[in-house]
Amino acid sequence: MSTTDATAAPNGTTGTAAAPGSTAATPPPAPGGPKAARKLAAVVVGLAAAITLMLCAFGLPSAHGGPHHAPLGVTGPRQAVTAVQKQLPDAQWDVKTYENAHALTQAIHDRDVVGGLALGAQGVDVYTASAGGQQISTAISGLGTGLAAQQHVRATTHEVVGYGADDPHGTGLASLALPLMFSGILPVLILTPLAPGPARLRARFGGIVAFAFVAAAGVTGMLHFGTGTVDGGYGTTWLGLALGMLALGLPFLGLQSLFGQRGFLCLTVVMMFFGNPLSALATGPYWLPDGWSAFGQLLPIGASGSLLRANAFFGGTGAGGPLVVLGVWAAAGLAMVLVALRRRPPVRG
Repeated sequence: MSTTDATAAPNGTTGTAAAPGSTAATPPPAPGGPKAARKLAAVVVGLAAAITLMLCAFGLPSAHGGPHHAPLGVTGPRQAVTAVQKQLPDAQWDVKTYENAHALTQAIHDRDVVGGLALGAQGVDVYTASAGGQQISTAISGLGTGLAAQQHVRATTHEVVGYGADDPHGTGLASLALPLMFSGILPVLILTPLAPGPARLRARFGGIVAFAFVAAAGVTGMLHFGTGTVDGGYGTTWLGLALGMLALGLPFLGLQSLFGQRGFLCLTVVMMFFGNPLSALATGPYWLPDGWSAFGQLLPIGASGSLLRANAFFGGTGAGGPLVVLGVWAAAGLAMVLVALRRRPPVRG
């Protein structure tokens, strides 16, 4: 009686023995290959595009920086005022005339103009508001000096609304963009592993709110007592910064809760590439091109800077627009958190 030779497979089954020189199983594909090369190329091109976009976001507004339709007050003899209006480019300066220097300085306090010139036979008086934008104030001073040189008279500069005495150039305010941006990113990143999962979303929400008020108190204290950028109004400055941090932190938390890390990273890119360079914290919004400036003021960092200027230096004048922008961002973030809570109810017990 004949028998059939069989070989035992590792799993206990039997099968026909492999012929000599043949391969028992298909070998795994070798590493690399066209697919891996295409993926690597896509990553390289994507990173290069991101760096280029970052350079455009940071570099283009600065390269094209300068007065853009900045409202400038002018007072003096009608003939001299008319001559100045014809001399100044319309794309740079929006000239408004006033009866006297007192009306001009009041317009600066009311934020109707960013500064002004009082023309007279004895000289040119230059009125600036560095707290509204250091570069714009410097440009107005240059205008006054140039006009005085043409008339062979003296130019005298008067600071109407300035920074604190210990920080006359507003260094503290100019350096606020990155801390504000990270006040939205870092709490979400740190609280997520400490209170992970949908069940702990309420805890993360409470941590974001608490962080905003505590961090805003520290930042306000630094601006008041550390750098001396702000002289008074601690309470309003603190509350305004807290709202700005909530307008950043809550959308980050909401997007992460609904869409995971992809939503979080998308908002990070927007804030890093656009929110930071277009905030106009160092320059004031009139120094950026019109479109860039308007977009920057619709983002939380730019709106937070404008609200800080209004509360700290102009007695709240001009705070309405930034308050609306920050309120919308904070409300949108809160709405996303509430939707995430309804989708994924917390686990009890």
